[in-house]
Amino acid sequence: MHGVVKVRCQFCSKDFWKDRRHFNENLKLRYSFFCSKACEGKFRNKQVKLICERPECGKSFSRTPKNISPHNYCSQTCAAIINNSKYPKWPEKRCRNKVCSKMFRRTGSSYCSIECGKIGRFKYNKTDIIDILKNFYRQHRRVPAKRELQDICNKCPNIFGSWSNAVIAARLIPNRSHDHRMYKRTRTKAADGHLCDSVSEAIIDNWLTEHKIDHERNLSYPDTNHKADWAIANNQIFVEYFGLAKDSPRYDRAIRTKRKLCKQHNIRLIEIYPADLYPKPSLDYKLLNTAIDKSFQ
Repeated sequence: MHGVVKVRCQFCSKDFWKDRRHFNENLKLRYSFFCSKACEGKFRNKQVKLICERPECGKSFSRTPKNISPHNYCSQTCAAIINNSKYPKWPEKRCRNKVCSKMFRRTGSSYCSIECGKIGRFKYNKTDIIDILKNFYRQHRRVPAKRELQDICNKCPNIFGSWSNAVIAARLIPNRSHDHRMYKRTRTKAADGHLCDSVSEAIIDNWLTEHKIDHERNLSYPDTNHKADWAIANNQIFVEYFGLAKDSPRYDRAIRTKRKLCKQHNIRLIEIYPADLYPKPSLDYKLLNTAIDKSFQ
């Protein structure tokens, strides 16, 4: 064939045809011949395959000859683990969290982890939490809601496994099991015998009873099937606990409907939200100071 020359690949030794002009140029520049870019890349790749020297890892990796050292690891993590075990920088000590008591090495901390630090610095132990729950029950004659005891509720999962387990450990019955959804109602009896749909409603009902305010449960809105949680002042004022506001579009639509009905029928509506009850009930402003006149008591 005119104009072409048969040459041999420097890497795979395969014979192939090369244009004579390119052949002469390669000879002049002292370039090698390769049948493909893949062969050229493999020929120029001088990296050596190694195995990580950390026994628990054993991962294979590649490294150029100039970067090979007496001890080779696949990552800085593996190198740090081996070096820290051979040359420890800090003395070994025991975690101050009595539940853990794990031996660890760390400077400036008495706990092996952030979670152990939170538990270890917690001022209440298991017995203290049980006593707090029992004292609350003796004082209020009901099981507390989590939001009423925020000092301890967040640590109960670490110590007891869950809030419900802490309540059971105090020999009380939880308001709802841990797998119940928030919108599932829990029937609770108020001090005056009224059945309430939640602990929050029982708190409001008890407040009305303590302040000697006559109230009626579940009174119907005019010309609708909607019911008000409480009616007071000869049914001139409706009191509603909107515990799931901004949690459900359907629930929010019902709130707007009740507002319109009250406006149409000249009924005063008092709206109570979880922030008015937790961590401590603060109903005086909304009920006594704002809405209920002494003449209604």
